[in-house]
Amino acid sequence: MAEGLFENVYNPDVLSCLANLSNDEVFTPPEIVNQMLDMLPQELFSDPDTTFLDPACKTGVFLRETAKRLIKGLEPQFPDLQERIDHIFHKQLFGIAITELTSLLSRRGLYCSKYPNSNYSVSRFDDAQGNIRFKRISHKWEKGKCVYCGASESQYERGDELETHAYEWIHTIKPEEIFNMKFDVIISNPPYQLSDGGNGASASPLYQLFVEKAKMLKPRYITMIIPSRWFAGGKGLDDFRKEMLEDNRNVRIVDYVNAKDCFNGISLGGGVCYFLWDRDNPRPCEFTNIHDDIISTQIRDLSEFPVFVRYNEAISIIHKVQSFKEKTVSELVGTRNPFGLSSAARGSEYEDEILLYSSGGKGYIPKNIITQGNDIINKYKVMISKVTSEHAGEPDKSGMFTVISTTRVLSPNEVCTDSYLVAFVSDTENEAINFAKYLCSKFFRFLLLQAVSSINLSKDKFQFIPIQDFSQEWHDELLYKKYSLSKEEIDFIESMIKPKELGGE
Repeated sequence: MAEGLFENVYNPDVLSCLANLSNDEVFTPPEIVNQMLDMLPQELFSDPDTTFLDPACKTGVFLRETAKRLIKGLEPQFPDLQERIDHIFHKQLFGIAITELTSLLSRRGLYCSKYPNSNYSVSRFDDAQGNIRFKRISHKWEKGKCVYCGASESQYERGDELETHAYEWIHTIKPEEIFNMKFDVIISNPPYQLSDGGNGASASPLYQLFVEKAKMLKPRYITMIIPSRWFAGGKGLDDFRKEMLEDNRNVRIVDYVNAKDCFNGISLGGGVCYFLWDRDNPRPCEFTNIHDDIISTQIRDLSEFPVFVRYNEAISIIHKVQSFKEKTVSELVGTRNPFGLSSAARGSEYEDEILLYSSGGKGYIPKNIITQGNDIINKYKVMISKVTSEHAGEPDKSGMFTVISTTRVLSPNEVCTDSYLVAFVSDTENEAINFAKYLCSKFFRFLLLQAVSSINLSKDKFQFIPIQDFSQEWHDELLYKKYSLSKEEIDFIESMIKPKELGGE
């Protein structure tokens, strides 16, 4: 009976149908799980003492696919199938579910029964949880936030009828005490974020906390699939980025620029990646980037740049540009909200002192409502949208990027709302126009793309772009020649970046 039930539940199509129900708790397709398992030394699956933990079970797919490999690999040691299954499920596979519902789903996926002490379980346990536990945990509130995960008290202080989303793995100081044992492999797809009660749909990332807790247990291997936003840091991720880039135990990373190539139908700003952390064999990282059906692999020093450059083909281009030792455009770009006017601000049709550009169009406002940036009002300015042209940082259907949306030269007494950044300021219109044309070049936008891992633009994202002499006009042919780019390098830029003219959205 065990063999029949086991064959029925381990149908790859079952969990493929469940994959990807939300951006915060994305379900992993079995084929991606197996790609992650392929990175591990395969002798682990022939060792009856190897232990595996998924600290964020949703469907149980990681444990299920691991079980399939163990059942095959341990056949010489345990010829009897039932004895083999009992050993694997009782001694080698462990999980912590993220909700009560996913605990039932995970047990059903692994044990063929949501209650492993029932007659239908392929391996009988003495209790209803087996080795996949779920414990309802409360957040620890301090000043309206959870001290462990940053969740908002106003949104997640709930009654017993609702999930708290206080995940046990990251709401403990000593995760090793959850099972009171050591693990050889920790493998998972953790929840990505929780609302933090900020403006709009503000949310704090969570996945880095799962990685950090996993490292606390010092397993032999960690492999997790997480958003790639950490490449460029940002909200709650700067320390995590630094640690990941400097840790030479991160020996393999596979990066999908477009998350839909990994999770069908799911948009994740900046894409998604999975990695292998090898405790005992530190070495340079084998980095694979996948975009537009192009797969590129290179041995990399992850900490070479302040942000992680995800396109292997871009490295040689950046090296050539940086060899000129020029100042960068990040020194020119202003901070957010250049004139102290919110994104919701709108001008009127009645002529006044100042012309305001907003996402709703243009209109007039009195000068006295401007609270900052008064020193540049009477200058020429180059305005750009503070979000990228692409939804969720994904390329278009052809695999190409525009990167920058609105680009406009503002004359004296013209300003913009917080929907835009001021990228350049000059006393002369000619310099402003030449900068705007430079900004529209494929060269400029390609280098900008290397530091972008979400839809938002800020000063630091312009760190790879050199400042030019803006008394003259710059175009791609001239820039390619100046930096001695090869035909292959030029072709790569041209294949990624769409043409752009000065103008609106």
